[in-house]
Amino acid sequence: MLAALRQRLVRSAIGLRSSRHFALCRKGATALEFALVAAPFLALLVALFETALVFFAGRVLDEVTEEASRYILTGQAQQSNMTQAQFQTYLCTSTNTAALVSALFNCNNLMVNVENYTDFASASTSTPTLTFNNNGQVSNTWTYSPGTPGSIVVVQVMYQWPIVLGPLGFNLSNLSNGNRLLVSTAVFKTEPY
Repeated sequence: MLAALRQRLVRSAIGLRSSRHFALCRKGATALEFALVAAPFLALLVALFETALVFFAGRVLDEVTEEASRYILTGQAQQSNMTQAQFQTYLCTSTNTAALVSALFNCNNLMVNVENYTDFASASTSTPTLTFNNNGQVSNTWTYSPGTPGSIVVVQVMYQWPIVLGPLGFNLSNLSNGNRLLVSTAVFKTEPY
């Protein structure tokens, strides 16, 4: 029995050395196939997760902008002489979605632009172009003019979402610094308060 086992080991060792036997061997096929498919599969997962996170953050920003804009719509911000910094704090702390906002965003990096117009035709809702200083920080000065009763008001809340560059060249950034600018805009006519 020991001699038979020894002969079997010798035959298998000789068989592994031959290139014909190596080409026909299927023992590592599954591992090799997985190695070929794993990189694109993981790249797809990373891209899918990052895209979902960006869209979710954009939706949360839309919700909080709509909710906080109601404070200007009803005249409460104007009557309490709310400043731009106070309105930004209101966005992060006093809205129903404040817990999500503080979980997703750094409230100090939210940018708020509030402008008023006399009619809807003259209201500008285009995304502002960001300018950066030498330190890579936004150097724009934002307007805060919530208007008077009956004014057309455009509220824009912006945030630079950090983008992790995905594998295989996947990139969601739309700013020169590699971040994605999320912008939420609300346009309305203030109530007579």
